[in-house]
Amino acid sequence: MSSYLDNAATTRCFPEAAKLAAKVMTEEYGNPSSLHGKGIEAEQHLRHTRRSVAKSLKARENEIYFTSGGTEGNNTAIFGTVRARKRRGRHIITTMVEHPSVYNAFSALEEEGCEVTYLPTDGKGLISLEQLESALREDTILVSIMHVNNEVGTIQPIEEAAHIIHQHSPEALFHVDAVQSYGKLPIYPGRIGVDLMSVSGHKLHAPKGSGFLYIREKTRILPLMYGGGQERSMRSGTENVPAIAGLGVAVDKVFSDNFLHSQNMYRLKQQLADGVSDIEGVSIHSNLDETFAPHILSISIEGVKSEVMLHALEERGVYVSSGSACSSNHPSASRTLLAMGVNREQMDTAIRFSLSMNTDESDITAACNALKDLVPVLRNFQRR
Repeated sequence: MSSYLDNAATTRCFPEAAKLAAKVMTEEYGNPSSLHGKGIEAEQHLRHTRRSVAKSLKARENEIYFTSGGTEGNNTAIFGTVRARKRRGRHIITTMVEHPSVYNAFSALEEEGCEVTYLPTDGKGLISLEQLESALREDTILVSIMHVNNEVGTIQPIEEAAHIIHQHSPEALFHVDAVQSYGKLPIYPGRIGVDLMSVSGHKLHAPKGSGFLYIREKTRILPLMYGGGQERSMRSGTENVPAIAGLGVAVDKVFSDNFLHSQNMYRLKQQLADGVSDIEGVSIHSNLDETFAPHILSISIEGVKSEVMLHALEERGVYVSSGSACSSNHPSASRTLLAMGVNREQMDTAIRFSLSMNTDESDITAACNALKDLVPVLRNFQRR
């Protein structure tokens, strides 16, 4: 029996979501832009999911735009803002610990002539609100800060950041990457002053290829794709109706229990931390209280390279990550751990556990037992 603890990379699709997606592909397969019955049938799935997402955010339905996931949502928000506001300024702000789909977008814009401020963090990956305030200028047009860090789970103070941004740079838009927080932590973007927010469905037990971008009403950005005018001309191209229908099922299921699953994940995360703390030479990079997300625990194991440990655990049926799944094809030092001041040896030995609604105590026990068995053996092997 396997223990899947790599849910920050992707989650297992809810069976109910997969079943509906399959039904839409084979039975209710109309194009939602078509005016006949099959098209109307497909359009109803979009309406249901849009309504469910809006309800979960306490937002309006016309503020929800479907995308293929977090990367598209982040790129649309960032490039769409800069292109729409380039006459107002070229200064943009982000952090050193963003997901590659944000960080690399800012790097590309820097090459195109934008002036970028990259905010540093403290030893826990947290930005300074004072440094954010100092970085804001009259010509600042965009600030992008992730809600929950995908490697260590740091929760950034986005509500306080929104207040500072709109007070000191009223022309700037505030974008939040909420891929790792949506469905795990309460977030109501319109109420706290977030203008743009990206979410990915496959982190939420929905099919891959689903997601949405929240765009606050009366906020103007330009689309990345032009065509038939779907999603109110913000995201042209026929919608991925099966995946979006599955997303609606997942949203309804996740938001039906008032985040009780998050409290359970905090409990299991503590149990995991207690278990690995018994192993000599283990350093924990994630806080265990509610200043960090409930589902992510990053540790370093002295003397055992990340990739070696990852594959050894896999042989025991325990699945984890050596860091961000999206950067696994480009091995390099973790920007997040580097910004936190973690030394190179610890970066080279870091692994990430990430939990979900499906995680239970047996998964945690299996992981802890496997680590206790493997660490002494792997340390001796690597010393030879």
